[in-house]
Parts: sequence; structure tokens; C-alpha cells
Amino acid sequence: MRTFDLSPLYRSTVGFDRLFSLLDQVGGVDAGTTYPPYNIERTGENAYRITVAVAGFTDRDLSIDVKENTLTIRGERKVDESAGSAAGITGEVLYQGIAARAFERRFQLADHVEVRGASLANGLLHVDLVREVPEKLKPRSIAITSGSVPQVAAPAEVIDAKVAA
Repeated sequence: MRTFDLSPLYRSTVGFDRLFSLLDQVGGVDAGTTYPPYNIERTGENAYRITVAVAGFTDRDLSIDVKENTLTIRGERKVDESAGSAAGITGEVLYQGIAARAFERRFQLADHVEVRGASLANGLLHVDLVREVPEKLKPRSIAITSGSVPQVAAPAEVIDAKVAA
């Protein structure tokens, strides 16, 4: 079951529906899981943020990998029992409502989307993404001239060959 609906974003953007669809999809194995919950936000014209709720995890427990167009976020709590006893914490857990199980979330990224950074604050992991289209793929305007047919410059090799002959 989906926890949020991205359809309003589809209506307000043109040409980015594939990006939202790919971010919205989770890889095959994770399709049925809801742990950990996450949000996908648009923070700018070409900037996005994935926020994953990772209460109880530290930066050492989390890993973020990008391979091809797949962003993978993994979490596995490493409990150091000697650190707990050194801090004076003893006892047993009577009720555990905060999930601490290992997880793996996969997100398919659209073309030209790069991970810019990640931060962990208040139990939330923020992964910032930016879509940067290469200059040669961006739309450009072509000047229209009237009257004469534009001359196409000959390559330098052709001119040099004619001069040598």
C-alpha cells in the first residue's frame, strides 16, 4: 500500500513524469515492504530529496551506494554491548516498539540524476539529488534568417586540400 500520492506532481510538471515514476518505484524485492518509511520531495527546479526514517540507526549503521541508475540505502544496527555496559546502561528491554531490523531500500534514478550528499539528523536520513542535463542535450534556439541561404563553412582540411592542389 502506498503511503503518499505523487500524482499532483505529475500534473504540475512537463517532461519529468519519468523521473517521478522512477523515483516512486522501488526495486522488485522491496515492492511489498513498508519499512523504513520514506518521503520523496522536490526541493528546487532540478533538485530532489529522499528522506528515510531511520530511528535508532547511526551513520556507522547506514550505507548508501549508487550503481548505474540505482540508489541503494542499507541499514543494519551494530550493537556494541561493551559500549552499553561502559556507559552504565544495564537491564533488559521490556517492550521494543522501535524497529531495529536490517533493511535495504532501492530507488531507480532517472537519467542525469546524481546524488549530491546525505545527512543524518533527528532519526531522518536525507539524500539530496540533482538532475543535471548535459549542455549538448539541453534545448537551444536556432536563429531564423530571411532572404539568403546561410553558408555552411567548409572544414579546415577541405580548404587546405584545395589550396595545396
